[in-house]
Amino acid sequence: MIHLENVSKVYPNGTEALKKLSLDIRPGEFVFVVGPSGAGKSTFLKLLIREEKASFGKLVVNGQDLMKMRKRKVPYLRRTMGIVFQDFRLIDKMTIYDNVAFAMRVIGTPEKAVKKRVKYVLKLVGLEGTEKRRPNELSGGEQQRVSLARALVNNPELLIADEPTGNIDPERSHEIMKMLVEINKRGTTVIIVTHEHDLVKEFGGRVIRIADGEITHDAFLPSEYHPDTPKGTDDEDETKEETV
Repeated sequence: MIHLENVSKVYPNGTEALKKLSLDIRPGEFVFVVGPSGAGKSTFLKLLIREEKASFGKLVVNGQDLMKMRKRKVPYLRRTMGIVFQDFRLIDKMTIYDNVAFAMRVIGTPEKAVKKRVKYVLKLVGLEGTEKRRPNELSGGEQQRVSLARALVNNPELLIADEPTGNIDPERSHEIMKMLVEINKRGTTVIIVTHEHDLVKEFGGRVIRIADGEITHDAFLPSEYHPDTPKGTDDEDETKEETV
């Protein structure tokens, strides 16, 4: 699903944000990307959604070569994935229903199918009954769930979440994480960029740590939500603790 081979990103000012990253993320994985501020986590995410283009290396997402992709093809790439942004990126002048429906309407989905799917995903994230309200009428946690519903509405095979719990209280953070785990159990590959180490330790899964633009750890962290350690991974306590 995702393949990086010696991928580097150098910005015009000379900053080398990522240095020869190589990794594969397989379909159905649940992955945390962690690391200190300025480590390169956000750049990594931006490369995956082609908001930025890698400077060197090979990068393939959902079968598409992002190094060779023309700008006009980028919207089609993003239609194959769901993206939950840290700042929500909801459209204030639209109702909650229209914010979620927008992604389906862009690809020409019949309105009858839009109505059925939007109703389903809003119920999935616990927001049934909010269809006619606007984003500024909701709490931060509710807006984050709208963002999650919008990401899920086209039933993507890949869901990428940038600090999905960064703007909400601990109780809501836990709810969002449980939703992401359930979505993953239904077959969706989930990648979460976060600094919330306590949530990483609680929910587990594959944990990739980036520091100074390089992958410093890549290991599986068992938990009650992800109890099975994949064959060939290192699950020693010391490794797990250092990874997060």
